[in-house]
Amino acid sequence: MNEHAFPLRPARPPASTRPASPACKPVLIVLHQEHSTPGRVGRLLQARGHALDIRKPRFGDPLPQTMRDHAGAVIFGGPMGANDPDDFIKAEIDWIGTCLKEDAPFLGICLGAQMLAKQMGARVYTHGEGRAEVGYYPLSITEAGHAHAQTAGFAWPGTVYQWHRDGFDCPTGAECLATGGDFPTQAIRAASRVYGIQFHPEVTPAMMYRWSVRGYERTLMPGAQLGHTHIPGWFQHDPAIRLWLDAFLDHWLKEPAEAGTTSP
Repeated sequence: MNEHAFPLRPARPPASTRPASPACKPVLIVLHQEHSTPGRVGRLLQARGHALDIRKPRFGDPLPQTMRDHAGAVIFGGPMGANDPDDFIKAEIDWIGTCLKEDAPFLGICLGAQMLAKQMGARVYTHGEGRAEVGYYPLSITEAGHAHAQTAGFAWPGTVYQWHRDGFDCPTGAECLATGGDFPTQAIRAASRVYGIQFHPEVTPAMMYRWSVRGYERTLMPGAQLGHTHIPGWFQHDPAIRLWLDAFLDHWLKEPAEAGTTSP
């Protein structure tokens, strides 16, 4: 099965038909496993005219000293944790400070969000009862999240795909945009274009199958949902997630003057 399994007809004009940024710089993509892919996030960025500068610090790839040559950066998830002692984990956490200092577009997904929180001094933790979120779970939007969505021009999905056993607190200097059940902080925003989300909008059915097979033991943890429930959940919940991601990326990639947002 390939990453394009079960395609849906787009509800909006394809991103490739929209004008690309005059300076269409590449987007930095940080992955953590040998065969990881950026999934749907990568395809939507390419459709907007951005090349993908894929780097894997775990395997020795360096990170840029500045974001001047990139339109944005996305740090994806992985089976490791933000509290792990590995040198590449520490290096990525430290490097996120470059995006914060330059107010460059940054998106941390799952592990990437936990790294952002840790860089800003917040706690990253495992659940006290050993619970995990694996599968589809409701997303509750905060007052700040509703206000930001209205300004940014996107609508949050009500249910999202999760695959994690670690959570994080909302750091000082950031605002919490969405909350959940076992792991209360689900989406944060720091600076004007720096975001961290616990959930996985990049997943495709092929990725779900792969994760559920290779990470089968995670689906058996307390609070997790068995793998056979994930694909039916994709058909039910993914249209709203896809629409949110499409509109979110439009907002995220805008120049600050276009975005019309200020730091929280």
